[in-house]
Amino acid sequence: MDCLFCKIVAREIPAKLAFENEHVVAFHDIRPMAPTHVLVIPKKHIVGIGQATEDDVAVLGHVMLAGRLVAEELHLDDGYRLVVNNGENAGQSVFHLHLHVLGGRALGWPPG
Repeated sequence: MDCLFCKIVAREIPAKLAFENEHVVAFHDIRPMAPTHVLVIPKKHIVGIGQATEDDVAVLGHVMLAGRLVAEELHLDDGYRLVVNNGENAGQSVFHLHLHVLGGRALGWPPG
């Protein structure tokens, strides 16, 4: 498989890790959109949230919980945003499900 994020999971490509357990890997984004910008990915390859199935319910929960744990570990006490983009028109550029953890400044709304 030629998936950038699968290669990070397999340690074929280096990444600055923020968190890892048996279900997910979290690493700092190389093009941050906020002072803190971490991506949380499942170790299982899922193209996007639109392709997730009932079999993925547990791993999706692990992704969300890891997002909270990353925010706590990085002291985003003033607030943070968790974002999942699905599809090219939504801004997804790597087609492996990932959760953006954004914080470290006031985040505007609406985001798009």
